[in-house]
Parts: sequence; structure tokens; C-alpha cells
Amino acid sequence: MMHSAVGWHIELEFQEDDQQTRAAAMVRLPDGTEVRTRGHATRHHTDSNQPRVGEEVAAARALNELAMQLLTKAHDEIDQASGRTSHPIHV
Repeated sequence: MMHSAVGWHIELEFQEDDQQTRAAAMVRLPDGTEVRTRGHATRHHTDSNQPRVGEEVAAARALNELAMQLLTKAHDEIDQASGRTSHPIHV
């Protein structure tokens, strides 16, 4: 039996200022569907300015939301294909 290798590329973009970092995540699925999410991080005024840390937090939040949207999409597709309501998919 032959298996196909499939790859997905996730794009992350950041917008930053001295206090906040915003991340936008997007994945384009093989069926042409795009799933887009956002995440953010806010630096406490007493913390040192470490842009990489803000990016990591904002990216993690965006990717977490991306994961949840993909789980919901998969769950909906299972229900649609089976014609019944299935059990929720948990992380």
C-alpha cells in the first residue's frame, strides 16, 4: 500500500509596538479552504522589552486558536459525512 506525503504550510505575520504584539496565522488546506486566526500579547510596563517573547506568546495564542478551528472543522465534516451528531473532539 502506498501512502502520500501531505504538507501544510502555516504562515505567521506579526505587528509590534513597544507594548503589544499581534500575530496573524493562516493555513491553506488541500481542499482550498483557508483558516485564519489572530493572537496577541501585551507587555507589562515593568517587563523589559523583549520582542521575541511577545512574538512567541502571540504566535502560540494564534496557533492554539488555529488548532481549535481545525478541530471544529473536522468535527463538522465527520457529522456531515455520517449524517449524525458525533462526540466532540477534544485536545
